[in-house]
Amino acid sequence: MPSLRDIRRRIVSVQNTRKITKAMEMVAAARLRRAQLRIESTRPYALDMLEFIGQLVRYLQVDPNEYPLLRKHEEIKRVAVIALTADRGMCGAFNSNIMRRALERVDSYAAQGIESDLVILGRKGFSTARFQGYRVDKAYLDVTEQTAFLDAQAITEGVIRRYTNDIIDRVHLVYNRFKSPMEQYVTDQILLPIQEELTSLYCPLDACEHMDFLFDPSPEAILADLLPSYVEIAVYRAILEGMASEHGARMTAMRAASDAASEMIDDLTLAMNRVRQASITREILEVVAGADALSG
Repeated sequence: MPSLRDIRRRIVSVQNTRKITKAMEMVAAARLRRAQLRIESTRPYALDMLEFIGQLVRYLQVDPNEYPLLRKHEEIKRVAVIALTADRGMCGAFNSNIMRRALERVDSYAAQGIESDLVILGRKGFSTARFQGYRVDKAYLDVTEQTAFLDAQAITEGVIRRYTNDIIDRVHLVYNRFKSPMEQYVTDQILLPIQEELTSLYCPLDACEHMDFLFDPSPEAILADLLPSYVEIAVYRAILEGMASEHGARMTAMRAASDAASEMIDDLTLAMNRVRQASITREILEVVAGADALSG
């Protein structure tokens, strides 16, 4: 049985740990609010862009083969898998869930004889892939804390160039979609080619009736310029979703850790009281035995 001093030291240690987890929970909550504001400010722009692209596609009766980012490659020989993870841990299964899904995607393509290029955002995903023996084609580190739109452009520029040059035939984007601090969903989205259902999902049925405009430059040129911008905003929005999910997961994990520390302190306090009571009882018995010995 541990001594009274050992239990007291452990209680102090757990109390100090609880202070740290409480502070991390509060910091994560503050960052989560800022991340949610960034998502809310980006969402209208992304949705309006999708709606306008859908209207142009329907208005022009577009043939997907005329636009490289809409054209599906007939034979899949090489794919790119982009995994959006965090640079820091202490956020539960946030990073491991994303990497599990991304590496499962890589393994499924490898089973079909298709090569994969792994692109990772975040140190945790990079270290996981290297530890498990996967080759990382490109890594972006120390950018998730202050992600700017230029970071999304840097990620998409390479994959767009390689896709249009037929070096890769499909691009997957794996990230955590934010719903609430308690709920985040791992999403495996086909980024390229741009899926046809997106245009019908965000485009009203009577779009062509309201497209009686004079275009300068031509609507074909506008659509060609908007498609890469859509890919960039899709990646940027996914990064913001991932940041909010990370802070939500960290806040939840630190709250659970604080609760566990409180329970441990209660258990240790109970154990300390039992040890102290046993010590006092033993001392009383020794005194009584000594008194009996002297009186006898």
